[in-house]
Amino acid sequence: MQKWIEHPLIKDQKIESRLYQQLLAADVLKKGNTMIVAPTALGKTIVAVLVGAERIKNFKGSKILILAPSKPLVVQHEESFREFLNIPSTSLTGDVKPEERIKRWNDHQVICATPQTIESDLISSRYSMENVSLVVFDECHRGVGSYSYVYLAGKYLQQSKHPLVLGLTASPGSVEDKINEVCENLFINDVIIKSEEDPDVVPYFNPVEVKWIKTELTEELKEIKKCIDTTLKARLNTLKKMGVIKSVNMGKKDVLIAKGAAQKRIASSANPPKKCYYAVSVLTAVINAMHAVELLETQGISTLDKYFDRLKKKRTKAAKGLLMDDDFSNAIRLTKKAHENGIEHPKLQLLADILKKELKNNKDSKIIVFTQFRDTVDRIYEKCGEEGINAVKFFGQASKEGEKGLTQKKQKEVIKAFKMGVYDVLISTSVAEEGIDIPAVDLVILYEPVPSEIRMIQRRGRTGRKNKGKMYILITKGTRDEAYYWTSINKEHRMKKQLSKRVKRNIAPNEIVKMLPREEEKDGEKVIKPLIYADSREGNSKVLRELDKLDAVVEVKALPVADYQVSNEVGIERKTAKDFVGSIIDKRLYKQAKELVENFKKPIIILEGDDLYSSLLNPNAIRGALASIAVDFGIPIIPTRSEEDTAAMVLRLAIREQMHEKSPIQVRTEKKPLTLYEQQLYIVESLPNIGPVTAKKMLEEFGSVKNIVNASQGELKSVEGIGDKIAKNIIDVVSSGFRKIGGSKIKKLIEVDESDK
Repeated sequence: MQKWIEHPLIKDQKIESRLYQQLLAADVLKKGNTMIVAPTALGKTIVAVLVGAERIKNFKGSKILILAPSKPLVVQHEESFREFLNIPSTSLTGDVKPEERIKRWNDHQVICATPQTIESDLISSRYSMENVSLVVFDECHRGVGSYSYVYLAGKYLQQSKHPLVLGLTASPGSVEDKINEVCENLFINDVIIKSEEDPDVVPYFNPVEVKWIKTELTEELKEIKKCIDTTLKARLNTLKKMGVIKSVNMGKKDVLIAKGAAQKRIASSANPPKKCYYAVSVLTAVINAMHAVELLETQGISTLDKYFDRLKKKRTKAAKGLLMDDDFSNAIRLTKKAHENGIEHPKLQLLADILKKELKNNKDSKIIVFTQFRDTVDRIYEKCGEEGINAVKFFGQASKEGEKGLTQKKQKEVIKAFKMGVYDVLISTSVAEEGIDIPAVDLVILYEPVPSEIRMIQRRGRTGRKNKGKMYILITKGTRDEAYYWTSINKEHRMKKQLSKRVKRNIAPNEIVKMLPREEEKDGEKVIKPLIYADSREGNSKVLRELDKLDAVVEVKALPVADYQVSNEVGIERKTAKDFVGSIIDKRLYKQAKELVENFKKPIIILEGDDLYSSLLNPNAIRGALASIAVDFGIPIIPTRSEEDTAAMVLRLAIREQMHEKSPIQVRTEKKPLTLYEQQLYIVESLPNIGPVTAKKMLEEFGSVKNIVNASQGELKSVEGIGDKIAKNIIDVVSSGFRKIGGSKIKKLIEVDESDK
């Protein structure tokens, strides 16, 4: 029998009682400003509703403010809160006149709005957030730089009598600095990560099958690519000879950085050298040529042909230079000829075949096709028409080359028609990645991968909401498609790791856990079982379940290094074949190996699975990595066939270690510096905003840790990289009086430790 949430402000039988959502809401209310990182389908909005209802209940007459980055998403939130709460909800966007916005603000307790609208009203003093008891930042990963979320968070903490911040996102990003920036900008104290693999979530979550579907460029496309590559190589060589770039093997991001540096030099000089202007022109041509290659490899002939037509209309030196280049002109000619002959990227027919097969097997299927470019949306739509597939285009509000963008009203009409079955296939640009309420999609197809973990997660979240979902990714072998796919996968992996690290920081830094192997009686005899510490990131792995079946004693802890620890000397890093290859690509492997060697006398890597050489990576690169781990780092690599085999091996290692070692295991919650030099760096790096490079400069400047601590603010600023703010923060830390907190918690820990003895 289905259970429902009961709350005085929540409508009866409207919100299903899911324990994990209630626990998330309780954590937010208890811990304060919180970021919840969870996939789209896990119901983050429901958590916001639960928290909001409780805040309004506890603070009579207060308001809750839900901020979202787009107008459609604001309207969607308004509808959700109106559906679940028996409190009137409203929305504030730029479409509403200021006088009406003031009235709505004063008359409602639940307000859904775009951040730019609220920012404008606060600056104009139309109202204040004094009585707002909760602000929800949806898609909170946007809270960086000069985005309105940053201003509003600061203003809210300044004005509100009872502030509480809740950030919601499927992915805050893969870079640690960005995650930290979001948390700092939005005053986030706690990060809660929820996954579809968590045991309490599994019953409510429909798994998503992700499948790569590969194809290859045709000979015609390869010939065009060869022409553009020749043009590109010539210009990159020119830039290298000029000293503008160091290598011809540069990505688009590196070229953009080089162009920015050249433009900066021009802007900062009264009489810049002509070489700078020429460099900017050549760099612009390189960017144009790179874009042409990307369109050819990932999109197709018609999209590339339209791009060439637009390039011909440009009057820049870069465009004129490309059009005068024989190889580039030949690429344009071959593209036009292929387009006239109906030659397209093999993806297009592959996509049509997939759509027809899916709709034949299930005529009620709902399918979204994502692609980067509006031109490709047009071509896919045309192809669907040719193949008799009932499709509709969906894109943003901006107009392009005579075709008007879709207004919000038209977007709603398209989505409504798609939901009602008027259309079977929605062909969309990135506009449908977030904020579009499409709850019953059976299949998501990516015409090309995107090099962003945030966008990949958001696109994957469009399926699997009501039934088992599927996501197919079309990949052209040996092209940017492969690189972009691996980039997004590795970024998502890094994101999870960085978030795990951040969660670990909430653990008392000096806590050392001691536990002896457990003694049990079996058939009248004492049996000693070895103890295994497992990192919290392994919490959902099958290895832990297999260890439990083997009757092992397992303690799950936050381990900064290694996945398993079986003694003071032995730390075990477990890697599946797929993860091993991924860690080679994003260079995590050698950093992890270094950390293992620094922290354990006997480090071990378990390599799980028999499909190590089935990836796209060159086998020699894999062999080289294995050789480096074994020879350069001296780490033994133990192969296992499966998770069951891994569990048996970990247990065997624990038995071997602990049957000879009677002392308790000490789990490190911080990495242990080994030398005096490392200890000095460790201490200095713990100062606010001080990294390893600046720490070394400070020690070189002042000669000792003691001199650094005793230095004045002015003296600290003499070190490169330290300004007023950092210097002041350091002085505050080393000079401020100590305030003892958490006494009862410390006492409780001592009591627990005594009981263990």
